[in-house]
Amino acid sequence: MTRGARDDSSVAQAAAPPAPSGRDAAAPGGRDGHDRRHGHDGYGGHDGHDGHGGHGGRDGYDLRLNTRGLPEWLDPVVEAVRTVRPTQLSRFLPPEDGRGRQSAVLILFGEGPKGPELLLMERAGSLRSHPGQPSFPGGALDPEDGDPHTTGPLHAALREAEEETGLDPAGVQLFGVLPRLYIPVSEFVVTPVLGWWRDPSPVGAVDPAETARVFTVPVADLTDPAHRAMAVHPSGHLGPSFTVNNALVWGFTAGVIDRLLHFAGWERPWDRSRQVPLDWRA
Repeated sequence: MTRGARDDSSVAQAAAPPAPSGRDAAAPGGRDGHDRRHGHDGYGGHDGHDGHGGHGGRDGYDLRLNTRGLPEWLDPVVEAVRTVRPTQLSRFLPPEDGRGRQSAVLILFGEGPKGPELLLMERAGSLRSHPGQPSFPGGALDPEDGDPHTTGPLHAALREAEEETGLDPAGVQLFGVLPRLYIPVSEFVVTPVLGWWRDPSPVGAVDPAETARVFTVPVADLTDPAHRAMAVHPSGHLGPSFTVNNALVWGFTAGVIDRLLHFAGWERPWDRSRQVPLDWRA
């Protein structure tokens, strides 16, 4: 089920998003058919259209990158996805010789009691690799996911999220893809796929042997300076982290969240001298 794309390495190191109001408060997801002003998607398509002509996977997944009808508070995220460069996200980029196992993670934005939120999961404490570590749902591409250079990562992100958390992919609207990043220690080439949880469905740990829990984190908590610190790996490496929902989010997942908050303009000043040591098993 879960096959890779874990927090094996850190990604390089305003205000919180507004609470939904008006149309978005009355109709979560903004499903009013209004065409958002964003045109270009991560794979060359445009609003409401698949950049490669396909409208779904063989199992019914909607693989179009579509920015129509998104809540207004996601506008800065859509703009950040459109404009951010790989080197602005991480110094670890895919090797030019093509090495690395292709994988994908789903960065799923929803709307909860405290406003915008992200879906995360926590690895089982019995796992040999990074026990108890929070992460985005995701994993390595399988052959049935398709072309890793087109819609393969989109399919893999939805498939892995369904397998790991039990969410219904039919309620997810994919709206963007970040540049591929690299996790040197595990040699994974990771494509972060962004989605809007248009129609939320029940979620939970599908396989307790792999996943301890599935939870959502309000973006307001992630931007709270009191929940931010630099994680110190036993190797001496420093990277951003978040202490939220009884969890320490660090590594790849924290790095991507950190950069999204920054480029979306949601980041609030926080004390980078505050440090949190990581367990030697990290």
